[in-house]
Amino acid sequence: MKTRYFITGGAGFIGSHLTESLLRHGHEVYILDDESTGSRRNLHHLESSPSLHFNAGSIMENTMLEKLAGTCHVVVHLAAAVGVKYVLDHPLQSIMTNVVGTEHVLRACHKYEKPLFLASTSEVYGLQTKAPLREDDFCVLGATSVSRWSYACSKALDEFMALAFHHQGAFPVTIGRFFNTVGPRQSPAYGMVLPRLVDQALTHQPMTVFGDGSQTRTFTHVADAVDAIQRLLESPSAAGEVYNIGGTQEVSILSLAEMVRHATHSRSPIQLVPYDQDYDRNFQDMPRRVPDVSKLNNATGFEPKYDLMQIIDDVVADRRRQL
Repeated sequence: MKTRYFITGGAGFIGSHLTESLLRHGHEVYILDDESTGSRRNLHHLESSPSLHFNAGSIMENTMLEKLAGTCHVVVHLAAAVGVKYVLDHPLQSIMTNVVGTEHVLRACHKYEKPLFLASTSEVYGLQTKAPLREDDFCVLGATSVSRWSYACSKALDEFMALAFHHQGAFPVTIGRFFNTVGPRQSPAYGMVLPRLVDQALTHQPMTVFGDGSQTRTFTHVADAVDAIQRLLESPSAAGEVYNIGGTQEVSILSLAEMVRHATHSRSPIQLVPYDQDYDRNFQDMPRRVPDVSKLNNATGFEPKYDLMQIIDDVVADRRRQL
């Protein structure tokens, strides 16, 4: 059966890959995107498809949003402020987009009783030092004077609002918390560490690692992230729940830089940079952020297919083409 999907932020990094997958599976996709962080170029190879409908516009404007929500069977809300660097440079705009924009999406879903997948982020865990992180772990946010936590707080509020609608029986909501999704078509802008390191290595510039590089993360190939979204959309029992979506291979950022340098055969030196050189002096980072994805696995059977070296190779190949 052909399903009509409405994707906010469908011209973005994750959105364009999800659109591609849904079209490949015979579905119809309606997109609303203002291209503030996404780009219609991400959809260029799909534009000949009669099942793709692109609409230029913002989730801050209700008319088009409601029309598209009413037209489609399922809503996927991906539009949001993207990346720590972008949030720090545009704190008020980021809060308004994440909170007011998401409220508009929720009210449109309520009006037409449409099921919703809401994209959230591992940032909501804040300064939580536990690893691996479970969906029911406490969110530990820093002081309101540190702009970074405004993003975490705004996305947590999105989750609270969405779950409140769901528990009132307004419409089904499923929430996915993404952990460092990377892959082809991701921009190195907005503080995205892997494409930035790859670009620096390919152009033989110093590869900048903030702090001492001992902070650890996991990375998720965008194809795995899209697979997780589709599995959750196809699982009605997943509604009303929050799921971590992430890789399981933990790596320090310094080790990641060394792996990138090896994969690109680069001569670039790795340079340790104090946080306050690129961020303000109050910037805070987490020493470790690793997801527990057992809940997602139990609900959908999801397991990441791409290991870290495959992820790096795919990003290197993509950035070579772009450069």
